[in-house]
Order: sequence, then C-alpha cells, then structure tokens
Amino acid sequence: MKIVWTLILQVVYYSVDILAEKLSDIVTAMQPHFSSQPGTYYSDALFFMSMGLHRIALDQNCVAMFDVDTKLRADVGQLFQEFDSFEESTLFGLAPELTPVYRHVLYIYRSKHKGTKFGEPISKGGFPGVNSGVMLLRLDRMRESVTYNQLLKSAMVEKLASKYQFKGHLGDQDFYTLLGMEHPELIHVLPCTWNRQLCTWWRDHGYQDVFKDFFRCQGPVRLYHGNCNTPIPSD
Repeated sequence: MKIVWTLILQVVYYSVDILAEKLSDIVTAMQPHFSSQPGTYYSDALFFMSMGLHRIALDQNCVAMFDVDTKLRADVGQLFQEFDSFEESTLFGLAPELTPVYRHVLYIYRSKHKGTKFGEPISKGGFPGVNSGVMLLRLDRMRESVTYNQLLKSAMVEKLASKYQFKGHLGDQDFYTLLGMEHPELIHVLPCTWNRQLCTWWRDHGYQDVFKDFFRCQGPVRLYHGNCNTPIPSD
C-alpha cells in the first residue's frame, strides 16, 4: 500500500514598506544606535522588524526566523524543541556571535570595566553577543511583557546604548545583544550548531590573536550561516 502525505503550507506576504510604517516608533528608536550609514544594508527598516513582529503576526505565538544566507542540515522540528528549554521569562532564542565584533563595539566600555565578560568568547565563559541569523521568538510573551515593551521606547534604548557606550551597525542583532547584557533572563542561548556562522572577516582585521576562541563551535552542524557573503559548504 502506498501512503501519500499531503503538506499544506500557508504563505502570507508582508510589505516591508507597510510594516515599516506600522512599526515606525521602533525603527525610529533603533536606527540612531544600531545602523550603518543611511542607505546601507543594515540601515533599512527591514533589519528592525523582528522586534515588532508581535504587533504584526497577531495569530502566531511561537516563531522561527532565518536569514536568507542560511542552510538547514537538520530537521527544523528539532530547533522548535528549543522552545521547551525556555524559562518562563524567556522571550527569544539566539545563538552566540562567533566573531569578535562586539569585543570591537564594546572597546570603550571594556577599557573602563576590566574583567568584564561582555565581549569575551563563549568558549571562555564570556558573553560575545548574539547573532540574529537564526531566532526563536515567543510572540505571545513579547505582547505581554511590560519590561520588553518599555525597552523598545527611544528613551530606554538611548539609556542602554549610553550605559554600555554602544554604537552598533547590525540592526536588530545589536539590540538583542544589549538585551542579553542587561536582561539575560529574556534570552535563551541556542547551541552554536544551530547558527554555525562562517564569516572570518574579523580574523583578518585586527583580531587574529583571539579569533579562534570566538569561532570555535563544537558538535555536528545543524545550520550553516554564510554571513558576510561567505560560501556555504555544499554537503
């Protein structure tokens, strides 16, 4: 007997321009602190959308988001199982950043706070920041969280950026990194194997001595992330 499975998918198209208008308060709050020069890749409003998705996808509660330069090598259902590891306070799941980009961004803060774990590799017990190439979001909790929705306001973003003397250029990823520093209870750190970043740009731009400590990721790769235009293995 032949068994035939029918897979039903629902696809919903969202216009970035319309979303940018609906989330203009978030975009306005974030762009001064987490954008490159106006008109560049990460300055586009698209790269702040995840933070307001709870106000857009009102019929969704648990969501996974992927950058287009990623390639799954495992069942995505296994990734969704990570939601089971969320604490009651957790809103997001992101893997650690595997380059020293936030060691660089936090240079002034680190120079004034010797011994801080911020900007240190996770392989050494530090907090290197997070990478938003793969994200799990509890949209229901984002809607309900007073703390989170306060943190989206311009005054709070300004306060956080000032506290850590932080000027980023990677969009939502910068905001989530600051959240992980100030409110670690909001973030579940995914295994690096769910976001095996391949970019080596920082190795060749001043951080060769520490790069390997950041880039280390043990275990079978479940998702490749070809960030900074890095080719993804074909296997």
